[in-house]
Amino acid sequence: MTAADSPPRIDALELTRALVRCPSVTPADAGTLDVLQEALEGLGFVCHRLPFAAPGSDRIDNLYARIGTESPHFCFAGHTDVVPPGDVAAWTVDPFGAEVIDGAVYGRGTVDMKGAIACFTAAAAGFLDDRAGAFGGSISLLITGDEEGPAINGTAKVLEWLEARGERLEACLVGEPTNPTRLGEMIKIGRRGSLSGRLTVYGTQGHTAYPDLADNPIPRLMAMLAGVTGAELDQGTDHFQPSSLEVTSVDVGNPATNVIPARAEAAFNIRFNDRHSSDSLERWLRERFDEVGGRYDLDIQVSGEAFLTPPGALSELVADAVERVLGTRPELGTTGGTSDARFIKDHCPVAEFGLVGETMHKVDERAAVGDLQALTEVYKAVLDAFFSPR
Repeated sequence: MTAADSPPRIDALELTRALVRCPSVTPADAGTLDVLQEALEGLGFVCHRLPFAAPGSDRIDNLYARIGTESPHFCFAGHTDVVPPGDVAAWTVDPFGAEVIDGAVYGRGTVDMKGAIACFTAAAAGFLDDRAGAFGGSISLLITGDEEGPAINGTAKVLEWLEARGERLEACLVGEPTNPTRLGEMIKIGRRGSLSGRLTVYGTQGHTAYPDLADNPIPRLMAMLAGVTGAELDQGTDHFQPSSLEVTSVDVGNPATNVIPARAEAAFNIRFNDRHSSDSLERWLRERFDEVGGRYDLDIQVSGEAFLTPPGALSELVADAVERVLGTRPELGTTGGTSDARFIKDHCPVAEFGLVGETMHKVDERAAVGDLQALTEVYKAVLDAFFSPR
């Protein structure tokens, strides 16, 4: 490739705005992947559109784009789907207008995480331009439209597709908004697991004046909850905060004050570190509930297990890039909710670094224009270091 044939430069701000203008609320794509694919194909990436639809779920379109066929192979991963904007009237501007006000671009998805995807693309463009397209390796983008939703037809299925093709990722950086208040504060090298439970305790309905003829399930439910909310799961680890259980709902659905109900329900969520698995926690819960006794049902849903990519080559490479560009050494953390890194960690080392997360999922979600420019430089520095002779 000659200098005249070098890939075009990509403006991260303008690509962010183009992506945000597509109202891709899960499961809708709304043209987002078309915008991204056009930009990537202009850089020479080979793009694959990957629609998946499991029974009982929405059909989701995904995009896998790769330039190069050789090793080493570096992957950027992210999602173009966004959460609903909520009360549109509460926004300063149209949540899908992508307006720039006082040095920030406003819109649903700017932070979580269309801005980072635009920075991926702009960084790759700059990297390829510097090398006239020749760099002795492969760069890919794995982009899903199913991260904010049930995550059934997204990243996990794309990874299965890659495995079936014999393609192997060697390192992956996810562009989730990892920084609490300032760009450069935190790289995430793991995530807590998330287990949601619904506990239903059964009794016998009856009149409150004749409790001996009924069996009230509420005291047993309260005792079961007390047995798990008052227990210490752990004291945390070197990289994780302590695991926590939070009750999110208690309900008997009983409008009468003189009727003992036949059942009582509670919902709860456990965010757990890598001292536990969902299986070990379910065993612990059932042991505690069995100690109280009585008939109950426990329904468990797990959105992800805890995982950790131990500090090493990838986290050091990203931290060095952040320090080189921003002049600050980021903390290695595991806070926050789940991300698609929980799927990628089974295939290659993975870390997360993106924009400042203060406004994600909020009214007036926004990203500083300067942060988009700086994040592009960080991602390009990551590529420069990854593909330097080692």
